[in-house]
Amino acid sequence: MYGVVLGSVIALGAMGLTLLYGVLRFAHFAHGDLMTLGAYVVLLLNVEVLPALGIPEFKLGPLSFGGRLLGSLVVSMGVTALVALLIDRLLYNPLRARRSSPVILAMASLGMAFILRSLIYIIWGPQFLFYSQALRPTWELPLEVRLKPDQVFILAMALLLVLLLYLFLQRTKLGKAMRATADNPQLAWVCGIDTARVTAWTWGLGAALAAAAGVLYGIDAQLRPDMGWSFLLPLFAAVILGGIGSPLGAMIGGIILGVVQQVSTVFLLPTYKPAVAFIVLILLLFARPRGLFGGT
Repeated sequence: MYGVVLGSVIALGAMGLTLLYGVLRFAHFAHGDLMTLGAYVVLLLNVEVLPALGIPEFKLGPLSFGGRLLGSLVVSMGVTALVALLIDRLLYNPLRARRSSPVILAMASLGMAFILRSLIYIIWGPQFLFYSQALRPTWELPLEVRLKPDQVFILAMALLLVLLLYLFLQRTKLGKAMRATADNPQLAWVCGIDTARVTAWTWGLGAALAAAAGVLYGIDAQLRPDMGWSFLLPLFAAVILGGIGSPLGAMIGGIILGVVQQVSTVFLLPTYKPAVAFIVLILLLFARPRGLFGGT
């Protein structure tokens, strides 16, 4: 069951990453560190800022955290989106204006990843941190399946965000403009679509989903400055497996990778989980070179 939980976190991060690539044709190597930033913003708000302001906590049933964390999650998604927009305005947009190659943009994003991670180290330090150290009950389900209430919350929140993104892309005018821009940026511009606005929304949505993924992972595990970096390869693997540019494919690819990684620990040491995931990725790509939802 934990494989599905891990897969849902990977899926959220991968969906933001594939949005960026689909619209901007840009492999964003700092995406994992945006996950980390979002997780630490919640830590700052939930553990330090809100208690200092006297905002009371209220329990949410058997969950290990309270309502303050939910409010912090929403704020963190917004803050991370603003940070991503600022990075794009100051770094990536000038490079695009100079018609820099995709390699230059990728190297710039790699440098930004190191900058974000270094800032997190400076502000919060290298130690492992937790949203809550309270005892977490475990539900005993049939077939000897054990599930924590926190994990149910993670799955439910991930599904909710996926559903909201789907409705946004399919039902709203802006979402349709984003899909049109992803299909053909030049034609979208000729048809009167404000591609600059689409770009800004793409950065905001991608970063917000990354922040949510980081927070959900932090709920079930500990926070560490390099956790987003360790997610980067699985994120790209999920995007490639599902089909580059396909949000649905990224979600399915993330779930598959999460389950495969967790099942592999029955036979192998946990350190081999990334290698097993990439073996499955390679085997599936032999059958579907463009990914599960990347067309034929």
